[in-house]
Amino acid sequence: MSSLHRVLVLAGPAEIRELAVLNKAALDSGSVLSAVPPFHQVYKQHFDFVWSVARHLGVGPDAMDDVVQESFIVIHSRLHTLERPESLRSWIYGVVRRTASAHHRSRRTRDAAGAAIAVEGELGAPPATPFELTEKNAERELLVNLLAQLDETKREVLVLVELQEMTVPEVAEALEIPVNTAYSRLRTARQAFDAILARHEARQGAR
Repeated sequence: MSSLHRVLVLAGPAEIRELAVLNKAALDSGSVLSAVPPFHQVYKQHFDFVWSVARHLGVGPDAMDDVVQESFIVIHSRLHTLERPESLRSWIYGVVRRTASAHHRSRRTRDAAGAAIAVEGELGAPPATPFELTEKNAERELLVNLLAQLDETKREVLVLVELQEMTVPEVAEALEIPVNTAYSRLRTARQAFDAILARHEARQGAR
């Protein structure tokens, strides 16, 4: 059991239920046939995955419906361009990632122009992580704090592999990086997370 999964076990049944949903999406997408599936099938099988990815990318509850809808509009319009059906899930991740990025840029632009007074105080603040959006207890807060100590590139790969249960080749394709780079980031991310967790446990033991 990896250190991250060991911490996740402490996070309670809410995360376990979410992982069950993600596992189902992974199983559904793991048996992709040689032909690209129809959009209605993609929507049904990957809706929870798209929603979870959007959360991971910092989309807030107020914008979640819009970002998910926009993601599926793009998926619907470009599904016919997918040349490798076996890469469907990583391709979908790329679509959601770009859509979420456009959403954040748009929000920052509106904030900078003073168009949304209610969110002016959020200028310059990093997007909330999915765990921050659902943080309700000490165990979840621990997981948030540990992951927050990783730099963004390492954290993204670690979360996609350990929590979203994507394969490293899928992650590499989704992030548009070489597979060797993805493996290297995952290895260093796991080492860094292990070190962070060890320091935390040492502090707890010293109390």
